[in-house]
This record gives sequence, structure tokens and C-alpha cells, in this order.
Amino acid sequence: MFFLSKWITTHEFAPLQTINVFHKEHDRVPVPESPIRNNHVYFRKKLSIKKNGQVTMDISADDYYKLYINGVFIAQGPASSYADTYQYNHLDITPFIHEGENIFAVHVYYHGEITRAYDSGDNRQGFIADIYVDGNYYCGTDETWVYHTAEEYSGALTGPHKTQFLENIDFRKKDAAWKELNFHDGHYTPAVVSENDDHIFQDIPAVNVDVYRLSPQKIIPIEKGKWLLDFGTEITGQFYMKVKGVPGQIVQILYGEELSDENPYQVRYEMRCDCTYKEICTLSGQEDEFDFYDYKAFRFVNIFTDHDNITSDTFCAIVRHHPFHEKCCLKSTIKWVEDIWKLCTNTLKYGVQEGFLDCPTREKGQYLGDFTVSGLAHLYVTGDSQMYRKTLFDFAGTTRVCKGLLSVAPGSLMQEIADFSLQYPMQVFHYYQYTKDRETLWELYPIVRGVVEYFSKYARDDGLLVHVTDKWNLVDWPDNLRDGYEIPEEDGHSTDGCHNVLNAHYIGAVSYLQKIEEVLNMEPDRRLEKLTASFLKTFYDERKKIFYDSPQSSHSALHSNVLPVFYGIAPKESWNTIKEMIRKKGLLCGTQFSYFVLKALGKMGAYQEEFELLTNESSHSWVNMIREGGTTCFEAWGKDQKWNTSLCHPWSCAPIIILLEDILRIAPSILNHSGEKICLNLNDI
Repeated sequence: MFFLSKWITTHEFAPLQTINVFHKEHDRVPVPESPIRNNHVYFRKKLSIKKNGQVTMDISADDYYKLYINGVFIAQGPASSYADTYQYNHLDITPFIHEGENIFAVHVYYHGEITRAYDSGDNRQGFIADIYVDGNYYCGTDETWVYHTAEEYSGALTGPHKTQFLENIDFRKKDAAWKELNFHDGHYTPAVVSENDDHIFQDIPAVNVDVYRLSPQKIIPIEKGKWLLDFGTEITGQFYMKVKGVPGQIVQILYGEELSDENPYQVRYEMRCDCTYKEICTLSGQEDEFDFYDYKAFRFVNIFTDHDNITSDTFCAIVRHHPFHEKCCLKSTIKWVEDIWKLCTNTLKYGVQEGFLDCPTREKGQYLGDFTVSGLAHLYVTGDSQMYRKTLFDFAGTTRVCKGLLSVAPGSLMQEIADFSLQYPMQVFHYYQYTKDRETLWELYPIVRGVVEYFSKYARDDGLLVHVTDKWNLVDWPDNLRDGYEIPEEDGHSTDGCHNVLNAHYIGAVSYLQKIEEVLNMEPDRRLEKLTASFLKTFYDERKKIFYDSPQSSHSALHSNVLPVFYGIAPKESWNTIKEMIRKKGLLCGTQFSYFVLKALGKMGAYQEEFELLTNESSHSWVNMIREGGTTCFEAWGKDQKWNTSLCHPWSCAPIIILLEDILRIAPSILNHSGEKICLNLNDI
């Protein structure tokens, strides 16, 4: 994509040199910090347009924009991305253009912190836009635009992961009508054209998130000036209302995923996930529009003020998420099945934004391992292969930083999780199974092979990986759900020589590389047979028919036995023993790893056992999440089973995949539906 217009920024940012923010999370190497953080800027431009036909706009910003035309909200974006592969949006703005003079207003936000989830803190700020009339370039961003740096925003970071600033708004300092045509912007400053902008844009525009209003299901007056709102389910977005109050009047907005244990009318705003959602706003005395910028994840809202001048008629949430069209639904009379399906689809709906987030609260990061489950589940429910493909390329792009892939993309911290990287070949093959898109397979093949070859440098003589100490050997998360898996750890990194889980994932990566090469009619990788034999010799007890955690260990964790089945390593003679182990231990693992446990049962033909485990009612179950009031899937099996639990975590959506692939036995290619909605029935098993 080539923009014809110029990248514009502010006088503050124009002289700043870009910063290389990439660094390993625990390195003690000083990284320069951006001198500007939490920066809100209003850009404006009046344009006379002779409207003969279609008017379109290509637009992008760093870090993020919200576009208004003639005072009406149009769109927001782009998807977070790196400067050398930057995202943009393509908009049809025809319905919003008036014949004659129009006002284009763009609210640009720069976060400024170096985090795992955002590509920010690099001194790149501003935006660019091209406007086309009837397919012909008309105008765009240049120094004739004017801007004003907002003064009304303040607030600390919501939590230790630095992904979001609170929006304490002083409406007395706000240009309330800045989006309107008749607003007098004589005090605004001419924009600066960035002469050294280095953004390189992708060829295909990013998909715009859906943005819409949602009314609360319950509005509960608590006492004078105090309210509790319940939106009925966890959502992502912003709270919205209009208020005309007393100048200087304080209004507190408290958000949360649940209510306080001590007070049924008090929102738990100091959330389990380490976020604090309490914003304090000061009224101007005029009609103030509470239209917050960034999104949160919440179900409940408290509104607290000392005055009785707030009415409930404008209360709503402005919800946002990636377009979610449920093209595959499931009906069932079997206990818990529909409830679990709904729990998972809600999670995918609100937990997938411009990317596949780990959660929409704490980190807001697109994690590679999470994508194994969330990406495939979302693909099956929505049929949105474009989003899945985009994510594969998001991670492919991290090879310029780390040949073995970063665990979060895009993001600034070079966190490397070996277990996650080794799942990438499987993710690529899953995409092919669904779409039969050989062209994309060809494009991503070098990345897949590169990952396998990168990890092969850690191989000992028999091919198994040893001393992968510069990566996080995750095994499972949280670590209290690893079933006692024995691996010495120091600072989150493996210090042991050779262990089961990492090598099982490595063999899996090699096997999927081989599958991809066979599809592409290439000579398949020949190391699989040797690796399998080495794995069995190292970890398998032929007498007991179980696998051990490491050559030095006599412990046999659930994880050490499930993965060999999942990746086709385990001999059939071990299946009965492993099935019995799963029966006894159940889901003694993290919620993301439950995908591998359940699929292992399916690969052994134990479909009844697989279904019973999926619908079990123990403390390690999706039923337990429902019992604890969840409307979206938790990060762990229960609210108190992890110290900083997110209550909306798409990596927990394995039931969608299991129900479709194993219980209903529907092939992925059959689920590739582009037409009418498919509704499946599961009433007997």
C-alpha cells in the first residue's frame, strides 16, 4: 500500500528520533524511554467535497485513531503492528459526507510505554490519510491540518503490565465541540509533516472492529447519586453517558467483571487480573459527554457522585470487538452442552479485538500458544479465515527479531516461549486443513521450516533438544496446574538437560512440517522416525507403559503422557494406561492445555470419555466457571485457582473444537462455510 499523502504529527514528536524498543524482557540492558506518554491529540481539517459518487478513505495512525466526520463517529483502528509492516483501514465514508463543507476530526492516541502487548514507546506518533472521490485521489493529510494536544486526560496505569492508562477527565479543560464543523479552532496548531517517517504499509487493509451501543440489562439506583449497572454478560468497550452538572462536580466510574463479596451493590473494581478500573471525572457545568477512548472488559459499572443530577436515560456501553458473525451454532438437550458452547462463543466474541488477545483486561496481548485454541475455535464458529491468516503473518513477521518466533506479536518485549513457537507449524497446517489455501502454505513454508531448523540447533546426537535455557520452557500455565511435572527451573527458564514436554512439541513441529511438505509435493523431512525412536528410548517405560517427565525423573505427569498421544508418538500398547491416567486425573492441567488432553482421548478413540471429561462438574471444568457466575471463560478453572485470574480468556475455548471435530466428527474443510448459518444438533451420544 502506498499513501499519496504525508504522515503528519505534532511539534513535540517531530524532532524525536525513533527508538528500537526490542529487548528481552529480563535483560538488564537499558532501553531508552519515550519522553511522552499517554498522549491524546485532536487533528482537524475542513474539506469542501463535491459529492458525485463514492467517497472513500484510507487511514492509519500510530498508535491508534478514532475518526469523526461532521461530528459523527466513523471508525477506529488500526490493528497494532510493526512500523515495517504497518496496518491501515479502508473506509467507505460516502453516507457521512455532506455536499460542500465537511469537518474531518481525528483523535490520535500514543500510549508511550514499552509493553508486551503494544508496539509503542518508539517515538512514532501521528497519522496519515488519503481521501478518494469516485476512485480518484482528492486530498489527504498535510500541514494544512491543525491539532491540539488534549489537556483533560490524566490517570495512572491500570496495572503492572502497563497496557492501559486510566482516563480521569477534567471536562473543564475539554474542547467539547472539537468534532463539530462550526467549532472555532483558531488556537489549534498547524500539523507537522514528518520528513523521516518510516512506516511501510501492508498491501491488504485491516478489518475494522465493530462498534455499537448496548443498553444495560439492569439499572439499579442504590441511593442519591449512586447507581449500579449490570450489562448481563462480560463485554469489552467503554461506558457512556451524558451529564449536565455543577462545575467542579466529581463523578466516579467504577468498572468490574464481578461484584464485591461484601456488598452486592459495589463493583469489584480492583480486579483479580491486577487491573484497577476506577476513573474520576470532573464536570464542566455544561452538558458533558462521557465518551472514553480506550476499552475495558467489564460486566458491572458503578456511578458515584454527591449530587442528584444524573439521570439514567443515556446510560449505555459502547461495545467493540472484531466482527463476530456466528456462522456455526450448536443446539443440544444434553446437560451443560449449550451453556458451555455459549460460554466459549461469548469469550471469542469479546476477547478477539484487532487480534487474538490473551485477555481484554490485563495484557491485551496476542500470544502464539493461546492462538492454537482461540484461533481455531474462532475460525470454526465464524468462518473468518482472513483473521486467522493475518495472525499467522503477524507471528511470521517476528522472525526478523527472533528466528524462533516471539511469543507475543506485535509487541516490544522479546519474550520467547519455546512450547508456543513449536506449535506454529501445527497452526499453519490447521489453516490449510480448513481453507485448502496452498498459496498461503507456500508463503509460510519458509517460516515453518525456519522454526524447526532454529530449534534443531539445541539437538544432541540422538536428535532430542537439550539445554534450551534461553527460552521459557512453559510446560503449562499456571505452574500449579502442571501435575507436578518435574523440571528444575530458575527464573522461569529450564535448567535441566532434556525433558519430555519440550521434545514432544518439537517432534510435533517436525511432523507438521512433514505434512506441509507432502501437501506442497516436496521431499518430506526425514528426521521424524529417528526423533520418535529417541523419544521412546528416553522417556518411555515399556514395562509400565507410561512416559516420564525426564530421563532423571521417576515422575509421570499428565502432560508427559498426553502430548505423546496427541503427536502420534505413543505406541498403541500404552493407550489403555494413558486413558486410565486421564480418567483418574481429569483436567489436572491449565485450561489451554485441556485442548491437548481432550484431543488425546479423541485420538485414542475414547470419544465417550472425552465428552464426559468436557462436561464434568468438578472444580476443574467449564461447568465450574458457570457455577462461579462466569459469562466468559476464565484463565484458570476457577476464580481462585490463579493469583491474577482473567475472567475472559479465549485460550479456554477448546470445547468448540472438541465438540465439532471429535464429538460430531465434522472435518475442518466441511466447516469452511461461506454461505448460510449452520446449526448443528447434539442430542444423543
